Amino acid sequence: MWSEPDEYAEAVLDAVERIPPGRVLSYGDVAELVGRGGPRQVGRVMSLYGGAVPWWRVIRADGSPPSGHEIRAHENYRAEGTPLHRDGRRVDMARARWVG
Repeated sequence: MWSEPDEYAEAVLDAVERIPPGRVLSYGDVAELVGRGGPRQVGRVMSLYGGAVPWWRVIRADGSPPSGHEIRAHENYRAEGTPLHRDGRRVDMARARWVG
């Protein structure tokens, strides 16, 4: 059953909206920015409510895009000029991580 985002979810979504184009944060980075929760909690919020924010800017710590959304994520990375790793499949976290 779908419900409105709670206060924590709103904080996560607000943090994601602040990530500039071409930059990314890991799920753990978002949790740190919000000041509570962890990567799994952020992932849960993103899976339930992330469609309305730039979800492709929240990735795994190894630079991998969200599972099942790789093609759409890479379209956005190319459009925004997000630095990719040499393998072309992952974001280069050293160059693309946003320091909020």
